[in-house]
Order: sequence, then C-alpha cells, then structure tokens
Amino acid sequence: MGRKEIQGSWKKVVSNIKDIFDFREVLGSGSFSQVFLVREKKSGDFYALKCVKKKLLHHSNLENEITVLRRIKHSNVIGLHDFYETRTHYYLVMELVSGGELFDRIIDRGMYTERDASDVIRQVLEAVSYLHQNSIVHRDLKPENLLYYSPEENAKIMISDFGLSKMADHGVMSTRCGTPGYVAPEVLAQKPYSKAVDCWSIGVITYILLCGYPPFYEENETKLFSKIMKADYAFHTPYWDDISESAKDFIRSMMEKNPKKRFTTEQALSHPWIIGDTASDHDIYESVCEQIQRNFAQSTWRKAFNAATAVNHLKKLHLSHSEPLPPPPDGIPDIAVEDTSCPGPPGDALDSNGNLTATLVPPETHKGLCPLKPSHTEPMHSLVVTETGKHAYHSESDLPCAKRGTNRCGQPIQTGICSVM
Repeated sequence: MGRKEIQGSWKKVVSNIKDIFDFREVLGSGSFSQVFLVREKKSGDFYALKCVKKKLLHHSNLENEITVLRRIKHSNVIGLHDFYETRTHYYLVMELVSGGELFDRIIDRGMYTERDASDVIRQVLEAVSYLHQNSIVHRDLKPENLLYYSPEENAKIMISDFGLSKMADHGVMSTRCGTPGYVAPEVLAQKPYSKAVDCWSIGVITYILLCGYPPFYEENETKLFSKIMKADYAFHTPYWDDISESAKDFIRSMMEKNPKKRFTTEQALSHPWIIGDTASDHDIYESVCEQIQRNFAQSTWRKAFNAATAVNHLKKLHLSHSEPLPPPPDGIPDIAVEDTSCPGPPGDALDSNGNLTATLVPPETHKGLCPLKPSHTEPMHSLVVTETGKHAYHSESDLPCAKRGTNRCGQPIQTGICSVM
C-alpha cells in the first residue's frame, strides 16, 4: 500500500524546512508528532511548528485537523498560519499562545468569582457558535484545550486541539469520540448526534469552573458512563451554597439530557448569567482552587502533549529577540505512551443528594475506554508521553520545566509545565 499524501495546491513544498525557520526549542511530543518553537527568518515572527512524519500520517488526525483549521478564522481559536511539505514530513505553522492553561490561571490569580467564570464561558461560547455556524463540531471541548493568549491579566481565551473536530454539513454524526467526563449522553448511548454535544461539554466545563470538581466521577468507566447517560449530577453542599441560582440554571440548560431541549450556543449567549448581571462577585477562590488541586493537578502535568501550541514555559521567553538556542537534534524520536491515573473525585465523596459518603480512592487506570476514540494521544484522562528508552516523568519533582511553589490555599503548584496542543 502506498504512503498516504495530503493533497492541495495551498501546500508549500520546500527541500529543507530550516531554510524557512530558526528552530529555538522543543515544546512537546505526541505519539505522531513533535512541536517546536520556531522563528520565521523572513518576518522574525514566532510560531509553534507541528512536525508529522508522512509515514505516520495514517495513524494521526492531521488531515482532518488541517481541513478544519483552513476553514476557520476567529479571534478565540488558535489559527493555522501556513503549511509546508518536505520529502519526509508535513509541517503545520500554528499561531503561538503563551498565557498558559485555564486552571493554572485560576490558581495563580488569588481571587476568583462567578463573573470571572462567566467571562471565560462567554468567550468559549462565541468561538463555538462561530464553529457551529460554519458546520464544524469540536467534539473534544475540555479545560485542557482552553488556553490564554498571553500572560497579561486581561488576555483572551483560545480554543485549541481540532484533531477530533468534524465538518458536519449534514448535521448528524455517529462516531463515538471525546474525553471521558466531558462527552455527551447521546454519544455514549451510540445514537446519532449533532453539534449539541459541544454545548453539553461547555456545561460540564462551567460546572467545574464553579466548584473545582467534575459533575460525574466514579471508580470505573462503566459507572461513570451510566451516570453521564442519566445526566445524574447534583449541586452538592457546601460547594454550591454560595453559587447563584442563575449559574445553576445555565448549567441545567447546557447539561440537559435531551439534546433537542439542550441550549444552543445562541441561546446560551443570551442567558442572564452570560450577558446580564446575575453572575455573583462573591470570591469563591479558596473552595474552587482547593478542589482543582485535588482533582486536576495531576492530569495537568501528567497529560500527553497535544499538538501545536506553546503554553506556560513561554512566559519566561516573552518572545524576546535573544540569541537563538542551539537547534534541536534532527529527526523525530520514537514516542511511547504510558497510561497513568485519572483525576479522582473530591476528597469528601458525595452522593447524588449532596450527602457525605465514604471517601473514594481514585482509580488507578481507566482500562475499558476502547469504544471511545481518544483525543490525539489521550486514550484516557491522563497519560505520560516518553521517548523510547528514556525515563517517564512520574513525579512532580522529576519534571524538567516545573517551577514549584504554593498557592493561596497553601498547596503546591507549578507554573512552568511544558505543554502543547
């Protein structure tokens, strides 16, 4: 069988990509690609360059990703700047963002309110509404795919990772894909589904942003999926006691089990919690950051490198015009992916009525998720990516880019993890 090729007159064919870009450093690696911080020689502009070996193309979602990215242009969506081809590789020249991940920003800020969460969700809704208007369904919306454009305090949110996106010109899809915990009930029920799956995911993200833990958590994926398919979630006390009824109404509308009754992005953008003054200014930082640390910190630093966007460690670079770093070694290393633990439920487990139950132990692995097509190199919620023959980073202190400290909750944090989409 011949090697699969990406066709298109818009490709730029070059003999050596280093004639176009100065390579500054490796940003991250995935199963099928490697991403570099590069500086375009002609313009002096910085980009994230995603490199994919042609012989690995049939294993990746690259062709689908390019098809989607070439069709969209929105201020809250990470854009594709250019596309190059050599004899052995394809290269996606992606917009570079440097503001870090959503959870990291919440932990770093020191004060956090419903209004802050509402502003984040409004930007996500505007971007996803644009996608839906262009017949594109993201299908893998989650906090890890929401990045800040720059380190500035008022930086905008950017949506990343379009590897599972779908051109849904006819409005109906059937492939089971996404990330456990964020996937809509109709996907798990193996029913035909529509762009409403993105709205469900936004509802899940909103829930997490207001309490710090996921709406669905179980010791194994069978129970997890059962809860999702029943839309069996609750607003537990005391975590939701200070959250407005307007916020809860917004979540109910987005996490409606029946996709035909679920809010569209247009309806969501008109909800008072998004455009009105019903989002509370009460500081919920202490509670939310504590739960984020308990439930998501590990997944942040252990997760696989997704493909194409620089994040936290670029803060130190400030896109300076300093002397170029030594170029990285030629070639793309062989990558092995190793499963690690999923984020667990809140430390004080609650039943569906908000009552305390016995403390649950986070599962060691989610082994049975094969029916779900994973997001790039993420067959479960959390993975480790290692080069063949090298040590996997199994502890926070082992991380090469981690800068450790404490947040206002007195818990350890990191603000320098190398991670790319």
